[in-house]
Amino acid sequence: MRMVAEMEDMFKKFDVNGDRKISTSELWSIMESLGQAASEQELENMIREVDGDNDDCISLPENLAKEEEEEENRLLQSECETIPLSSCCSSPTKREHVKKEQEEEEVEETDAVYAAKDKVQIFDVESAGGGGGGWTEAPPFSWRKLWLFTGPGLLMSVAFLDPGNLEGDLQAGAIAGYSLLWLLMWSTIMGLVIQLLSARLGVATGRHLAELCREEYSNWARFVLWLLAELALIAADIQEVIGSAIAFRILSHGLLPIWAGVIITATDCFFFLFLENYGVRKLEGVFAVLIGTMAFSFAWMFFDTKPNEEELMMGLLIPKVSSKTLRQAVEIVGCVITPHNVFLHSALVQSRDIDIRNKSQVQEAINYYSIESSVALLVTLVINLFVIAVFARVFYGTEQAKGIGLVNAGQFLEERYGGGFFPILYIWGIGLLAAGQSSTITGTYAGQFITEGFLKLNIKKWLRALITRSCAIVPTMICAIVFNTSEGSLDTLNEWLNVVQAIQIPFALIPLLTLVSKEEVMGTFRIGPVVERVSWSVAVLVILVYGYMLLDFFLAEVDGLLFGFLVFFCAAAWISFIIYLVQHSGAISSMLLRSPYSRGFFSLNGN
Repeated sequence: MRMVAEMEDMFKKFDVNGDRKISTSELWSIMESLGQAASEQELENMIREVDGDNDDCISLPENLAKEEEEEENRLLQSECETIPLSSCCSSPTKREHVKKEQEEEEVEETDAVYAAKDKVQIFDVESAGGGGGGWTEAPPFSWRKLWLFTGPGLLMSVAFLDPGNLEGDLQAGAIAGYSLLWLLMWSTIMGLVIQLLSARLGVATGRHLAELCREEYSNWARFVLWLLAELALIAADIQEVIGSAIAFRILSHGLLPIWAGVIITATDCFFFLFLENYGVRKLEGVFAVLIGTMAFSFAWMFFDTKPNEEELMMGLLIPKVSSKTLRQAVEIVGCVITPHNVFLHSALVQSRDIDIRNKSQVQEAINYYSIESSVALLVTLVINLFVIAVFARVFYGTEQAKGIGLVNAGQFLEERYGGGFFPILYIWGIGLLAAGQSSTITGTYAGQFITEGFLKLNIKKWLRALITRSCAIVPTMICAIVFNTSEGSLDTLNEWLNVVQAIQIPFALIPLLTLVSKEEVMGTFRIGPVVERVSWSVAVLVILVYGYMLLDFFLAEVDGLLFGFLVFFCAAAWISFIIYLVQHSGAISSMLLRSPYSRGFFSLNGN
């Protein structure tokens, strides 16, 4: 019908006589208005081809609109005869299109980290449509946008406060006093560098680390990476779940055994994850409450015990490590930088709706994520400082220092400070419970991302959560039953779990640095040569610290020729795989050949 209207408008414009006919001269005017050149003979031939009554004119039929409408009805009727009567009101092509859209939505629901409907909307329509592939002027800082971006950093920061970290903190304070606070601060800064790179990778590519590893490495290499990541995650999850179980036992005054606390923690984890169905911001709010609970509990203990302020400041500012505190120093670094958290953060940042084709949006998102992650880790630094300072004030230089752990820490505190209005034992239990619950949820999250990313499992999120939770809970239950014979057995279990995570750390850091340094992966958001050198230096330092932890542990534990040979074989395989990943990354040649003035993040010329 639109074509009919256009033809009638054309006739009204050029039909001088108003007889609904166009002659050769009038047709010539039409051709000139359309920019088409034609001779008079060509125009006459054109008219003759369509001239039905041989009057040398083109006529517009009176019933043209009616004839076209009848033709459309005939075509529609013929289509309806080829499909069932129940579907004759809709064309097959339309039904197929709707079905295809539904299938695409189902694939998006199962394959994407966050479905489009679940993402937090931040950018308005104008900013989303603008920018395209080029750069636009950076918008001014907005507190509203910072608030909307706040959340992923909270979930990421929980790994800095899990029960394993708290045990490392209390042992460092009891054995080394305030002397390792400086190392806690610098370890947190190194952890921040790693986490910012992980967030940058997720924002700039729209995919998380496990997904990119699946595409980057060969089948055997990515299978080994996945297997080691899963083992390290299970080890971390065992620590977190048992930490929560210990907290339940403290708060129940010993009525709940460890295995019962494990079951409670496993089930209530699903309840918290269920909150995500009401929006990711609701789940982030739960984490804010849990972190706030930890901050309040440990701050209460800090001000209640009144640590020495002068010694605290000296511990923060003056680096000092002795042979007696070397093991605690290594544990502090090891507790802060965890492998599963590197995978986790690159996925969490995708909970915000960001158009990765819009460079201005990507850069703005990276800026806001950097701010919120820095603030979140500053909070974790203060909380860890509170724990170290409390146990340094109470237990440093005492006979109890070397035998203290998560299980008996609350009891020792109660013996020193008594009951009071609100017993310090329960304050410690509440903080420990908040740490265990929050870290267990993020562990389940990380397990989903790692499994889906490496194996590309197109299944529902709740089913992924069930699978990953089961993989962790079964070995946790076994450990809770087997190692719950004494406090010493749980400490031994914790040492072995730390070893498993230490083995994995190079295989999270090296792939991350490999990917953020590649222009074909990151585009213009690849890191610059200065940041690349700093990042690799941090990674090498962390790997050496973990390597020392492994060496110290196995030298103390190796007993017998067969076990020694097995350890040697595993160490050789571990070092060989690290060498393979470094060679694959091309990092050495890149840092040697790449100019510090080349384009990139934090390059010296400012590009």
